[in-house]
Amino acid sequence: MQNSRLDPIPSFCCVCDTHEAELVGKGKDYEYKTTDDMFTAFQCRSCELVYLNPRPQMSDMETIYPPEYHAFDFTEKDFGFVHKVRSRLEAKRLLASCRDLADGARILDVGCEDGFHVSLLREYGNKTWSLEGVDLDRRAVEAAERAGITVHYGSVDGLDLPLDHYDLVFMIQTIEHVERPDVILKSVHRLLKPGGRLVIVTDNTGSIDFGLFKKGYWGGYHFPRHLNLFNKYALTKLAEKIGFAVMEIVTIVSPVNWVYSFHNALMDKRASKFLIDRFSLRSVASLSAFTLLDIMLQKADRGALLQATLTKPTPPHDPGS
Repeated sequence: MQNSRLDPIPSFCCVCDTHEAELVGKGKDYEYKTTDDMFTAFQCRSCELVYLNPRPQMSDMETIYPPEYHAFDFTEKDFGFVHKVRSRLEAKRLLASCRDLADGARILDVGCEDGFHVSLLREYGNKTWSLEGVDLDRRAVEAAERAGITVHYGSVDGLDLPLDHYDLVFMIQTIEHVERPDVILKSVHRLLKPGGRLVIVTDNTGSIDFGLFKKGYWGGYHFPRHLNLFNKYALTKLAEKIGFAVMEIVTIVSPVNWVYSFHNALMDKRASKFLIDRFSLRSVASLSAFTLLDIMLQKADRGALLQATLTKPTPPHDPGS
């Protein structure tokens, strides 16, 4: 374990701009052990957003996202069968969100990490689509560039990208990592064409696993990397605050938070390495079992992840113009 100590700063609800919240959970970095610090999660009393308070600063990013962080280089070589299954599932989801896009559509993946999703769109999607990514971690950008992806280095709110330009923007497991989701969504709103869509996939604090493990072991916390976490109500409030229209918010299946929740509990209780290793992103057995469980929960609209489809409204036609 590294003994790095962070220098966290206070945070607040990015939806309500308030500090009116109650403590819901606390825990450590059970997954990568980047620091010995204890972290606390609070839930806004008004909109139900769950957020890390205090939270790490940008200067802590290289500490809390170590070189072995899975999103920097999620390859078939390292993850084998899990990579194959996830690729097929994610490709199906991506193409469902793209089903009515015209030839030449412009697609941007914000928080593209190593380019995993852009690569799937390139392989399975319409070959005329223009595909780009954005990420603010240099290591992730380098991995995406090695895969031949057009990627912009930086945060989307600080990049000089064309306004009213993109037909579709993805934020897949991204919004929970950013300090100010409201600022990021405002920037995405400006980049989208009128009528363009934003698809967000993020952890669901309305899930059964959150209710069971929220006091400290919940896998969706990913202490200290997830800064803002949503349920349907909080995500709807944020979207409407920015000016998006909500087309739909549904829950989708994922075994990851279930697996990590048990992993975190076992880590904290100092279980054997053999047992802990049964609950990891490389464990086909536990991933399969929790996928089946979450399929049942998703049918009751309690799946582990949220998928929101938002649209930038088209300005009303002015007959006098």
